[in-house]
Amino acid sequence: MSHDAPARKEQILTVALTAFARSGYHNTSMNDIADALGVTKPVIYQHFDSKRALYLELLGFVGRDLVSRVVTEAAKAGDDGREKTLRGMVAYFTWVSQNRNAFSLIFESSGRVDEEFADIVKQFEDGAAAAIAPLITADVDAKDQRTFALGLVGMAEAVSRHLIAENVDFDPEKVGRAIGGLAWAGLRSIGD
Repeated sequence: MSHDAPARKEQILTVALTAFARSGYHNTSMNDIADALGVTKPVIYQHFDSKRALYLELLGFVGRDLVSRVVTEAAKAGDDGREKTLRGMVAYFTWVSQNRNAFSLIFESSGRVDEEFADIVKQFEDGAAAAIAPLITADVDAKDQRTFALGLVGMAEAVSRHLIAENVDFDPEKVGRAIGGLAWAGLRSIGD
């Protein structure tokens, strides 16, 4: 592989993301991806052993990107639990609005049909909850903190699924603050 190998690999991942999000895992072939890139299939196989390997790497990359953006933005709020919740939700919905194909890749049917893909998605959801749990400033033990974090992940995912499925043109700041406000009201009531 040449010194351009990382750039080519990133290009393959970008094109594959679009192809998989549009047609799903089973209906996308390596030929489809190669054709979209304007290269031959062996060029793709220089970087990925199989379509499955390509898809799994893509799932991991997209999931890590989302979690990283949400946690980084929420952490900027310091110790203010309300602001952390709002910032985290706005960052999440901003990511979704800017990465509709990536969201579809993680959360839509192609990632749910195959057991290994479903495990990757579950790992992502668990990872997201683990990353978000320490940001929850409610006075609860770690186990409950994780449970509430899973609830926040599920709430954001369900709203995003609706927005994507209905092809809604939404303002991520407005949606994020609304869902964040709902989440904060719930978190604030813990222990009452």
